[in-house]
Amino acid sequence: MFCNSEIEESLIAMGARVRKLRLAKGDSQAVFAMRLGVSVPTLRELEQGSPAVGIGVFVAALWALSRLADLDSILASQESLFEQLKRQPRERKRSPRRSKTKATISSAP
Repeated sequence: MFCNSEIEESLIAMGARVRKLRLAKGDSQAVFAMRLGVSVPTLRELEQGSPAVGIGVFVAALWALSRLADLDSILASQESLFEQLKRQPRERKRSPRRSKTKATISSAP
């Protein structure tokens, strides 16, 4: 479906992580698919990284794996360095105090 290998590799890696987490919880494909409200073949496609699987199924998988909070970091707004500098309180910088005694310049004879 996609001709971009980066997208394909990312989907495959994400599907593999879902499978690994599902197995770590001890869920079979049938039980996990039932939790997600999808068929076992759809779950199998998700775990294989098929681009045909809807994002809603991926979100449901995150929920079932107690990882829904991970979704917030995907497109979280990133603050530029200029915005970070604007937020920082400015420190007042003073010039150094002048010496009370003035240096005298002696002239050579």
